[in-house]
Amino acid sequence: MRGTDETSGSLFSYVDLEERIPARHPLRKIRRVVNEALASLDAEFEALYTDFGRPSIAPERLIRASLIQILFSVRSERQLMEQMQYT
Repeated sequence: MRGTDETSGSLFSYVDLEERIPARHPLRKIRRVVNEALASLDAEFEALYTDFGRPSIAPERLIRASLIQILFSVRSERQLMEQMQYT
């Protein structure tokens, strides 16, 4: 079962995720482009998942996390989570 791609704002943090990235940061434009591309792939993602069972992590979230990891040259998911605490 495919999980939802909803943002929760703070996501286990006391600082809103939108406040962590400056308004004019290039990452915001990249995010817009990525979100449009992922929206166009929605039907393909939906076809890969069954209608029953426990919801998974949304593939869109996994792709976004991997992209951030690649863009910032972070070697592992653990380091990615650590780095997000310091930015």
